[in-house]
Amino acid sequence: MENPSTHDNQEPQDNPPTPPSFWKSRSGIYLIFALVLGGLLLGYEHRVHILGSGLLIWLPLLLCVGMHFFMHGGHGGHGGYGKGDDQ
Repeated sequence: MENPSTHDNQEPQDNPPTPPSFWKSRSGIYLIFALVLGGLLLGYEHRVHILGSGLLIWLPLLLCVGMHFFMHGGHGGHGGYGKGDDQ
């Protein structure tokens, strides 16, 4: 017996391809490069102020918070924990 959910006579839908995100486009890559280069130059010019202050000790903590904030996009954030089949 055939599966009733299959439709052999139905035409495929015309879905236009989605354009790449801005950050993966040529303009986005150039912008990222310019921001990184500007940040490096700014850090080099102000290295005495950066290294002389006591704020450098907070850098590992800020890196951990930043990574936690930006890396949750890959698995859906915090909402899906504890809702598996083991309940």
